[in-house]
Amino acid sequence: MRLTMSRIVPALAIVLVGSTFTAPAQAAAQELSPGLLSAMSSAFGLTEQQARVRLASEQRASELAPRVETEAGTAYAGSWFEENRLVVAVTDRAAARRVEATGAVARVVGRSAGSMAAHKNRLDALSATGAVPAAVASWHPDPRSGTVVVNVEAGKQTAEVAAFLDRARQFGAISVNTEGVRQPRPFAAGTVGGDPYYTGNVRCSIGFSVHGGYVTAGHCGGNGAAVYGWDRSFQGNFAGSSFPGNDYAWVRTGGGWWTVPVVLGWGKVSDVLVRGSWEAPIGTSVCRSGSTTKWHCGVIQSRNETIRYAQGDVHQMAGTSVCAEGGDSGGSFITGDQAQGVTSGGYGNCSSGGRTWFQPINEILSVYGLRLHTA
Repeated sequence: MRLTMSRIVPALAIVLVGSTFTAPAQAAAQELSPGLLSAMSSAFGLTEQQARVRLASEQRASELAPRVETEAGTAYAGSWFEENRLVVAVTDRAAARRVEATGAVARVVGRSAGSMAAHKNRLDALSATGAVPAAVASWHPDPRSGTVVVNVEAGKQTAEVAAFLDRARQFGAISVNTEGVRQPRPFAAGTVGGDPYYTGNVRCSIGFSVHGGYVTAGHCGGNGAAVYGWDRSFQGNFAGSSFPGNDYAWVRTGGGWWTVPVVLGWGKVSDVLVRGSWEAPIGTSVCRSGSTTKWHCGVIQSRNETIRYAQGDVHQMAGTSVCAEGGDSGGSFITGDQAQGVTSGGYGNCSSGGRTWFQPINEILSVYGLRLHTA
């Protein structure tokens, strides 16, 4: 595949104008990005062969995950990636046997995914009434422990927080985490130049191409807002946007801009072609591309997490160990060649480290009836 133009737009290369772009030569043959192999080797201290094995195992686990959930039925209690295998929690032995017949590893636990999700939803309802202290940063179901993990800012375990935690325990088992927890914030930024798209005085990053435009973060702009590209020429308008509650949006492109299924590696790795959107399980590797801090990798640590911004709660997020900074909002999270979601916010930076959450891509596609642009 070869596209000729005068410049690759440095905001995830989803909208292109100029220069010459050459797709990774081996990507189609081995279905793995060579750039991701080197990034994984660097981020996790793996040899190239170990990285190759891990990425291939993650792809198999992502493809297997929907099947094992169906096989487990109401006994399903969640899944995660561990030691190059998909591990599936279930609540009875019969379901465990069905899961193991698929090739996954089964673990019998005492609590179903439905039970933990209902617990999390009760905490969401409490938060909607203003009953959650500001020091509580987020919460999510954890299939590995069978609890809902509540993240509380370190050093802020006040009597008010203790009372909230006691109330949370009335709904079911919880685990309290304070290690490294800080209040998350959206990763939008004021206009500082670089390789962005702009709406008003806000700079954000493009996520993934869809047919007719691209997806990004909802806090970057409201419905109908005009969007301008790296060169300040008109790029399109927000055709849908939701924040808080959700943090997703899509931009319908115009003004001569067009889209391709590419995520920029920013010279750190080869640009990555997007081939689908299999949902990667907890524990799998993931990399992020954004217009401020470029390319960084880590692991998916949680799913279905509620996080608390000053502007309001955002639900069904995925938490990661990847860093990000202002202006990275809306940028792509990708595992191998599979789109995972768009950058929302977090805490920390890419000098000292931090955590970042993303809004899963398949929810965005479903809500707006969009079709991912794939290679």
